[in-house]
Amino acid sequence: MTETTQIPGLPVMSGDGSHTLFSALSGEHYHSMFGAIQESKHIFIEAGLKVIAQKRNQISIFEVGFGTGLNAFLTCLYARECNIPIQYHSIEPFPLEKEVWSCLNYEQLLNPDNQLRLFDLICDSGWNRKLEITPTFSLYKNYSKLQDIEKEESSYDLVYFDAFSPEAQPELWTAEIFQQIFDLMKPGALLLTYCCKGEVKRNLKSVGFRIEKLPGPPGKREFLRAEKP
Repeated sequence: MTETTQIPGLPVMSGDGSHTLFSALSGEHYHSMFGAIQESKHIFIEAGLKVIAQKRNQISIFEVGFGTGLNAFLTCLYARECNIPIQYHSIEPFPLEKEVWSCLNYEQLLNPDNQLRLFDLICDSGWNRKLEITPTFSLYKNYSKLQDIEKEESSYDLVYFDAFSPEAQPELWTAEIFQQIFDLMKPGALLLTYCCKGEVKRNLKSVGFRIEKLPGPPGKREFLRAEKP
């Protein structure tokens, strides 16, 4: 275990009726206050996962920032619905305590009739070991910083870059970090991030990404999709 766990306050209701949390460490919410589920679906699922799924019959995903587990949960549901095998690798140096994530309402909103309680399985699964959550979704959660992970070149089809903002975590938005991620990705792989700041765009381009700005979810004008040629 590399860092202390994150203990935010009670869940906060976002605009679409789904919960988010406020992080005292970053001074930011984990998700958009206009809609947590809405934001994650728009950026990571619609503009990332569904695009890659048209090109691959199995998918390997790398996530920077496990956070509340929402992105992993949405991805697991998509894998089950579309019967596409997904290997999901997420890193998180500040994992939430069970008494925090167990109060979030994602299961009730997205998976109310399923007795497996997939969100609980995802969040309660152990760290630093690979687990099969469903026949189509395997999960490996790293309790570590991005800078400390072992390098595996050309391993991933898709990257969810969901760290806190450059103001809160400037060390994660550098050209050096994007070079590390670029090397982890397969040719034709995509990186998605909600952040569209000029410095982030310049750093992505400097290591070889082709970037495009896409219309954002409610409350956000644009976000970025980057492709490794």
